[in-house]
Amino acid sequence: MTGLDRFILKKKKLITLISGLLIVTAFVSEMGFENAQIFIWTLMIASIIGISPIAIQAYHALRVKVVSIDVLVTIAVTAAFLINNYEESAIVTFLFLFGDYLEMRTLSKTRSAIKELTEMAPESALKQMENGDFKEVGVDEVGVGDLLLVKTGAKVPVDGTVLTGEGHINEASITGESLPVSKNKDSKVFAGTILENGTIQILADRVGEDTTFGRIIELVEEAQDSKSEAERFIDKFSKNYTPIVLILAGVVWFFSKDIELAITILVLGCPGALVIGVPVSNVAGIGNGARHGVLLKGSEVIHDFSKVDTIVFDKTGTLTIGNPKVADTEIYTDQADKILKYIASVENESDHPLSKAVVDHTRVTKFYPVEETHVVKGGGIIAKVDGQRVVIGNVALMEQENIHLNDKVRKDIARFEQNGNSLVLASVDSEIMVLIGIRDQIRHGVKDDLIKLRKLGVKNLIMLSGDNQGTVDLVASELGLNEAHGHMLPEDKLTFIKDMQSKGHIVAFVGDGVNDSPSLAQAEIGIAMGGGTDVAIETSDVVLMNSDFSRLPHALGLTKATANNMLQNIIIAVGVVLVLLFSVFFSDWMNMSIGMLVHEVSILVVILNGMRLLRYKINL
Repeated sequence: MTGLDRFILKKKKLITLISGLLIVTAFVSEMGFENAQIFIWTLMIASIIGISPIAIQAYHALRVKVVSIDVLVTIAVTAAFLINNYEESAIVTFLFLFGDYLEMRTLSKTRSAIKELTEMAPESALKQMENGDFKEVGVDEVGVGDLLLVKTGAKVPVDGTVLTGEGHINEASITGESLPVSKNKDSKVFAGTILENGTIQILADRVGEDTTFGRIIELVEEAQDSKSEAERFIDKFSKNYTPIVLILAGVVWFFSKDIELAITILVLGCPGALVIGVPVSNVAGIGNGARHGVLLKGSEVIHDFSKVDTIVFDKTGTLTIGNPKVADTEIYTDQADKILKYIASVENESDHPLSKAVVDHTRVTKFYPVEETHVVKGGGIIAKVDGQRVVIGNVALMEQENIHLNDKVRKDIARFEQNGNSLVLASVDSEIMVLIGIRDQIRHGVKDDLIKLRKLGVKNLIMLSGDNQGTVDLVASELGLNEAHGHMLPEDKLTFIKDMQSKGHIVAFVGDGVNDSPSLAQAEIGIAMGGGTDVAIETSDVVLMNSDFSRLPHALGLTKATANNMLQNIIIAVGVVLVLLFSVFFSDWMNMSIGMLVHEVSILVVILNGMRLLRYKINL
């Protein structure tokens, strides 16, 4: 592209303004002063000036073998100019340029969510230097492990852990919720959030693009740039459609010898609204999700999620808060203190919620060294402590390790399960020592959210869990689920989802752990709780930030609204083109100027229709 080309394209707004003023001058001179010469010359100049940026875009499109809308307009306007129809040529170029300006202006609003996110990104941080003083540095100079000071009104520069101090942080940029969240020692904080009051010192855990905020921006940008099957079809269609319009216009001119009719067909056949309609819906839908703590990873996700009829849930950390507590214990040894220290030492090696509950319950602060640790997915953990082989996990793991469960233990297991406990058994050198019952709490408001999902058309709500069937049944009964299955290993969950898919169901899976990753990947839509593991978040198609389950109905409702909006825009675009072409052949009032005006209006209509999604809120 030459320097002149770049200059002209850069001045497209000014050219539009000048073209409009020349057209107004032309009509004022004719109607007010009956000066035909000024009328003709100003329209000629307006046509030449106006067509220049359009012709440049058409030329560069043809260079890459694309017959774009600009090509149609350039041919039509040039032909109108050559047959001395300066009024049509000037008005068509102005309308096309003005429509392009309005299109870009309104489209920029649909990308406001990502723009707002980018502007929220922190630029500096108060970092502790070697002499102990805090110095303001660029956020890119902060590394993992650095100590940072955050004062009232400042943005948190990294993901980190509070070491000292306390305050209230506005986490709207991460969670979509504007209510401040209290933070004190050991609390987790996120980059891009704002400390509304107080002063805290934090240890940097994640920096730069690795922060939760950085990943949000990256995911939203990738999602907005992705294309759905509908968009890919429309791109392909428009590439073939434009040459067809050219051929049609040529055929009409060949048989009718009516050059104006052929030119009008070129103008009216422009598929602008069709090309822009689906992307604007996609961008607006993703933008709305980002503002409400829902990350939708692309328009393909929107299409698939809108058709989901079955949602499968993991239990712990998804339907429940994932912060279970020890409720019952049975000890089968007279060395309880020592055995509990063994158990706490092994469980301290795991980040599983049940392990944390056990460690918290034992209140052990000094742990034994742990060796030869082996994690059994969906089962438990095996390790050596103080020379003893310690196995901690569920009943299936005990049976797998050939650890005998006597009648007393089995009766206790049955009793614990009836009370809705998740079971943790511990053996030392193949002998059962302790049985622990742990209960989790159902997330607040989950039952109401599940009702909303049913109203949105989800027929099957199913829970799969590694917990015992008694616990699973109690949760399922309280929440009114269609099915609930316990004792499910990761491969069992994967098999279950494949079976549902083989029956024709479109399945979404909601989970938060590493063991959920295969199921998240297998389901048509994988939905990760934002407080879950990195693997789960990366594997998923949708992320509910801050692990807020109440965002799930909003996410599903939004995708349905977005998919419907895309369809509406396609119908509007195709309908307008058909009506315009029909009017050319079967009416006397249709001409190039009116056709271009209707064409540009249709583009604005589909853009404004898509922008309605920015204000979408679920109302059930």
